[in-house]
Amino acid sequence: MLPRKSLVGVALIVTVLVLFPERMLAQASRWSAEKATAWYDQQPWLVGSNYIPDNAINELEMWQAESFDAPEIDKELGWAEDIGMNTMRVFLHDLLWQENAEGFRQRMEQFLQISSRHHIKPLFVLFDSCWDPQPKLGVQHPPIPGVHNSGWVQSPGSAALTDPTQERRLKAYVEGVVGAFANDPRILGWDVWNEPSNTNDGSYGRLEPAGKEKLVEALLPKVFSWAREVHASQPLTSGVWDIDFVRATPLTRMQQIQLDNSDVITFHNYGWPEKFEQEVLFLRKFNRPIICTEYMARSAGSTFDTVLPVAKKYDVGAINWGLVAGKTQTYYPWDSWRHPYILDQPTVWFHEVFYATGQPYREAEVMLIRELTGRRKPAVSIKEIH
Repeated sequence: MLPRKSLVGVALIVTVLVLFPERMLAQASRWSAEKATAWYDQQPWLVGSNYIPDNAINELEMWQAESFDAPEIDKELGWAEDIGMNTMRVFLHDLLWQENAEGFRQRMEQFLQISSRHHIKPLFVLFDSCWDPQPKLGVQHPPIPGVHNSGWVQSPGSAALTDPTQERRLKAYVEGVVGAFANDPRILGWDVWNEPSNTNDGSYGRLEPAGKEKLVEALLPKVFSWAREVHASQPLTSGVWDIDFVRATPLTRMQQIQLDNSDVITFHNYGWPEKFEQEVLFLRKFNRPIICTEYMARSAGSTFDTVLPVAKKYDVGAINWGLVAGKTQTYYPWDSWRHPYILDQPTVWFHEVFYATGQPYREAEVMLIRELTGRRKPAVSIKEIH
């Protein structure tokens, strides 16, 4: 029989596990702040885009064997390298692993060979709560005319998210993908879940399962844990995207899970540069490296010209949405879901850097990116930000 003190200690441990299972699951091997900082200090200033080739409407079309286009990827990453970009945020999908794990792994290896040639380290995204909750393998539908991101799909889809028996399959996907590349220096890191609390009210809200956010809250800590179980040498993260940092309202449960379990802090901000700076200052209190994994929506006030210099000032990584205009049509703004741009085109592109031909949308933007990344000698110095 255990001594009384030991019994008390066991009871305390059991109580903590019952009350805080998410934190105990995911934080067991979380990087220390010192380790995260040391890792970040070894990286160049991180600048890149969320990437999908122009001929893919979503992550399934990008990665499926029938539509995976290595020459196109090679060409487009060459354009990114030329302007000084050194990272890409790239979305994966659980159905690809379920369909043919070895084939998917081989295509990821091929992608890494291409990105490495262009000195680009990808940040891979495992799961995503955005857009269509009913993904299907096979030929994807064509873009809806005039509509932003009309074919993007969630991972896991609603059928898997609401079925507890599929958790084993999702775990196998995470452990399989991360485990296959756990010690690969060509990979920047793993973004375990994109915008986990997003319920897509302006697009697919009516198709979302009841209680979706609670379902994701329960699964997200497990995903962190699964990725850690295969001893990934790269950092894990999940980007906060809906913090009310202006009014300083309390963090939601989902936000707390994300921040408590990320090795490095990532966030999304499509607002004006002053809002971007305010969020950076808010997130600095967590004493970890910071990377913005989504920004740049021109008509919403977020531009390369105004935001990228702020990111460099604070040594914050900057990954904008969209590299090449293509089937995702994310050069159309979000409001295209209510008002498709069919007869008229938007005054300015929302996202993207290049036309499908490789011509920059704005030459001044790529000149700025080259200057700030040191890719080209600046013609005119950037004024210090005060």
